[in-house]
Amino acid sequence: MSEFSFDAYVSKRESGALGGMAEETRYAFGPDLTMLRGFDKFRPLKLVVASLVRGQKHLFQHRFIANSLKVGPRQLPQVHALAKECADVLGIAMPALYISNSPVMNAFTFGTQEDSFIVVHSKLVDHFTEDELRFVIGHEMGHIQNGHVVYLTTMLLLSQLPAILRPLQPVVQAALRTWSRRAEITCDRAGALCCGDIGVAERTFVKMASGSTKHYDAIDVEAYMDQLEEARKGVGRFTEIFDSHPALPKRIAALRVFGESAYYRKAVGLGQDGLDLKTVDERTTDIVKINAKGEMPGELPVADDTEKGSE
Repeated sequence: MSEFSFDAYVSKRESGALGGMAEETRYAFGPDLTMLRGFDKFRPLKLVVASLVRGQKHLFQHRFIANSLKVGPRQLPQVHALAKECADVLGIAMPALYISNSPVMNAFTFGTQEDSFIVVHSKLVDHFTEDELRFVIGHEMGHIQNGHVVYLTTMLLLSQLPAILRPLQPVVQAALRTWSRRAEITCDRAGALCCGDIGVAERTFVKMASGSTKHYDAIDVEAYMDQLEEARKGVGRFTEIFDSHPALPKRIAALRVFGESAYYRKAVGLGQDGLDLKTVDERTTDIVKINAKGEMPGELPVADDTEKGSE
């Protein structure tokens, strides 16, 4: 198990070694990349990330090694095969994958860029189809491919900040939550590339929103999407600045735009035509924005240009 080196991580990303981030081949959401580049220049955040991840990663990982099932060719081989397919689609090495006993529909990625692992809750495995699991696992692998893992880990560990670093907690939390909403859009695209069907991704989101295993067949995706306009009305919409994920209807709408891209259509065998990624990013930014400028004023302490659709 390799030791975490933040400088090595930054060097690897700057060299373009992490697939999907190079401009000519990326599927990542442009504002996600803009904020990641801003983080590199924000020294207080770099200090917090390095301190937290170096000190806590092994303890957290041990918890899952001891109390969860590690998926492999002999342990849940069907899930392992799905995960291997996703890794092959994205062109990354197969990460460690654990199934954790939980009644909550959730999955997450933890660790460092060099040593990361994915945890999928058992309820997802029990109630999602194989294609829906491909979307979920592909989403998590998107975090690995696009250099998100150390920052996701930091979000999970912020409550354990050393006393000397606690004055930085509010600004770090605000920066990471803002970035995370953009990173989720990137990884929804990764999941869609893995399952090859935007409709599958939509059903996954609605299942997660309802949590009900009894009424899946009665769920209407379009009726759910009507809630998008409701969510955009009133001052309550600003509470999203405290969330690490965009509202699910926004994520569905953003994926539908990505489904019109030439990148996605070519990847899943639907043809060579479609929107360029710059246009997709611009339309997506308009979908996920919280106010007319895209976010609450002053919310972004690390970058000035995060509202650009792409660089």
